[in-house]
Amino acid sequence: MPKLMHIACSPRGDSTSGAGARAFLEIFRAARPNWDIDDLDLWREGLPEVNQAMLDAKEAVMTGRDLTDGQRDAWAVVERMAVRFALAERVLISTPMWNFSLPYKLKHYIDLINQPRLTFRYEPARGYVPLLKDRPTVVILASSGDFVTGMNRGRSDMATPYLREALRFMGVTQVEFVPIAPTAGPQDQVHSGRERALLRLRRMATRF
Repeated sequence: MPKLMHIACSPRGDSTSGAGARAFLEIFRAARPNWDIDDLDLWREGLPEVNQAMLDAKEAVMTGRDLTDGQRDAWAVVERMAVRFALAERVLISTPMWNFSLPYKLKHYIDLINQPRLTFRYEPARGYVPLLKDRPTVVILASSGDFVTGMNRGRSDMATPYLREALRFMGVTQVEFVPIAPTAGPQDQVHSGRERALLRLRRMATRF
């Protein structure tokens, strides 16, 4: 069964990014009833901490050394997570913008799955080579500042370029960002920005 992986990155049950994901998935499920939806809530998943054994395992993998039992156990954790992401034919990421960038849970998740020989390899002649197959990916990004119209209130968007580059490094380049903004300020602007984004997401879901 083909799989769409939804990575939910907000701790709020009533989040704006979550509302966008629900609108998208409602249409997607109706259009693709034979697809499996793999929901990964980063706040409920219990992401493992990066520890010494994990770092030692990564170094051993990169240098071609044998892993100790402890390193092998640590590496198996990130391997399972990377494979789970790799098996998704489609990816949906719904996230808020925090302090110009991403919630730390999403950065944590990327740090866990972006591993040598799992999502990339290094070749002296070519440099870093992505290992994942490309797949259509939608990123719902909710922010208080509207970076499309320029009403960003003096803030910078470092979330979009970082996430685009992190995905590209692993091999995922078919990425479309759907901003939902502004989420703060005059209510007519908040409402209209949200409705425009939800309409766009519903249309996208029919062909995703």
